Amino acid sequence: MVFVHGIGGLRDAEQQRREWLGALADGARGAGHSDVISGLTQGWLAETRFADYSDLFTDAEAQGGPAGVSDDPEDVAFLEDFVAALVDELGHQARERGDRRASAIVEDARAQLPGVDDEQEQGLGEPVRILGRALTSLLQIPGLRGSAQWASGLPLLWHLSQVGRYLGRHRAADGGPTLDARIRERVLRGTDPERPLIVVAHSLGTVVAFEALHDYEGRVPLLMTLGSPLATATAVLHRLVPQPPRTPARVERWLNFWDRDDVVVGRPRIERWMLPNAEGVLPVTERVDSDGLWVHTATKYLRQSGVAGPLVEALKK
Repeated sequence: MVFVHGIGGLRDAEQQRREWLGALADGARGAGHSDVISGLTQGWLAETRFADYSDLFTDAEAQGGPAGVSDDPEDVAFLEDFVAALVDELGHQARERGDRRASAIVEDARAQLPGVDDEQEQGLGEPVRILGRALTSLLQIPGLRGSAQWASGLPLLWHLSQVGRYLGRHRAADGGPTLDARIRERVLRGTDPERPLIVVAHSLGTVVAFEALHDYEGRVPLLMTLGSPLATATAVLHRLVPQPPRTPARVERWLNFWDRDDVVVGRPRIERWMLPNAEGVLPVTERVDSDGLWVHTATKYLRQSGVAGPLVEALKK
């Protein structure tokens, strides 16, 4: 089993592996699989690896505009699309709840987004600052405001920009492989096509895993995606490889989980926009409801019995 992380800072792969397994064990207990707890945490149920590529986002090339967010025009264009999609999603959620205060905050953030007429007036880095201010406004929404995850919009923008840097597919300064290729190599490193592979991917990791598995020759009994931005059509879907997007050939089952309060996840439309593989496999999306103020963490998802249950059942086979 391979865990594939998402956006964020530097990781300690072994510590993260233990934390994800601990959360999965909690979820397994809730799903009635107490018999496998020691097997999960001690490693005899499945050999588990945490694929860490976080250091690839901290090189000198990552530094550009404000707060280290790249000011490359293509990267900024992605962020504009992605932030606009987040604004739309949060506006949709506020209308569903009948939350007038949140709706007003969302509309204030929307009014701050850069427009076509602004482009000639903006200096270097200004679009990034504008997007950061719009995200700072969004973070005033009750619930998001109380989260200690983001103090302001720029740190959140830096994390979101990792999705754009991956999808930008920029060539390394030394002429080596592109960033996205190096990240996919990290995910598949050490895998054995002769053994069944179960992939649990979160956030940006769902994009990475989706593309990496298109080059994988071994069996994949289960691909599980958590808090995935794959359904963000305007920003992510049309930038995926291959086009049109389809389920990787060797994936036998794909379960996609989303939390309504997960700011990174759009409406769960991925199964409508994804073509099946030759075996007819499409993602099956299910909603979970986590507690707490910040639900976009892999451990929050893995503690859900509805997530842990089918994963443990796949490991038992």
